[in-house]
Amino acid sequence: MRHRKLGRRLGRSSSHRKAMLKNLASSLFLSERDADGEENAPKVKGRVITTLHKAKEVRPLVEKCITLAKNSLKHVEAAEQFATSADRNTGEWKEWRQSPKWQEWNQAIAPAVAARRRAIQLLGDKTAVSILFEEVAPRFVDRPGGYTRVLHLAGRRLGDAGFRALIEFVGVHDRIVERSEKPSFGDSPADQDAVSDDDHDALTDDQLLADDDAATDDAASGENATEEVASDAEEPSDAKDA
Repeated sequence: MRHRKLGRRLGRSSSHRKAMLKNLASSLFLSERDADGEENAPKVKGRVITTLHKAKEVRPLVEKCITLAKNSLKHVEAAEQFATSADRNTGEWKEWRQSPKWQEWNQAIAPAVAARRRAIQLLGDKTAVSILFEEVAPRFVDRPGGYTRVLHLAGRRLGDAGFRALIEFVGVHDRIVERSEKPSFGDSPADQDAVSDDDHDALTDDQLLADDDAATDDAASGENATEEVASDAEEPSDAKDA
């Protein structure tokens, strides 16, 4: 029984398992590089396909590295105000090294340098660490956590029929759910005949008076027509009596 044993052993020794997770995390960061023209260029940036258990086990390591790099960005910004744009080993650069600004820059940049060294210790790849600090970490500055997702794949792995999954960064390949629009009934004949309140308010007083007069004339003409029909209906009875 594995009581009080955290993590998955994945059928490997401790050293083998740590090295495998380092390589898998580095591969995820290296998939963000510009690999145009390379033979082993990644098919999709920011995505690695592996087994389900490996993806779940490497996810905490990846998110720990991103948080480490993200927290160091504020120190880099604070050190920029003391930095110089002169090339290395030039006269201006040497003067800057002897000035008090260099000491202030050194103190401000020290936490970021320590974070890079810690990331190299966790990943073991300097190229992956550069991509992490320069491209991946600035993308998640405003995100408090949850930088990756694990998605199960339907097909199993050939050979041992292992469960496959992909681990990828969020915010790039997000699935957008499109919902159908609610039908509007504003184009029905009844609505077209009726005058809305906004249209009624937009009419001027003269137009409203003209409409009222027209309605009154129509009503009067209707009453006159009704009286004429009634008089025509009464004429035959009077002729009979005569």
